[in-house]
Amino acid sequence: MNQPDRFELFLLPDGVPKLAITPDSRLPNAATVKFEREDHTLGNLLRSQLLQDPKVIYAAYKVEHPLFANFILRIQTEDGYSPREALRNSVYMLIAQLEQLKREFTKEWELKKLSSDADDF
Repeated sequence: MNQPDRFELFLLPDGVPKLAITPDSRLPNAATVKFEREDHTLGNLLRSQLLQDPKVIYAAYKVEHPLFANFILRIQTEDGYSPREALRNSVYMLIAQLEQLKREFTKEWELKKLSSDADDF
């Protein structure tokens, strides 16, 4: 098979940046961000979060090739709001949402353990 080993999909080689932001010269306030060693999971999360921002005009991603673990995210924003700033804000919002999910999950898990311990009596 010509498929790379699974671990190669996630280990970042030395000297390769995790992401590279390139301003788009054809559109105002637009940029292309290439993420290395990431897949649809992060791409779709970022796209969805970016589209919830009212100052973001356009956000989409594509995986260039299924055998290579990287994707390209395109962002266009309103004047006075940079794509880099929009990406940073969306990442912070995602982190906050995931922390909330973790707290809720942990709380429910602890309640389940307590109820199962009570059933043992």
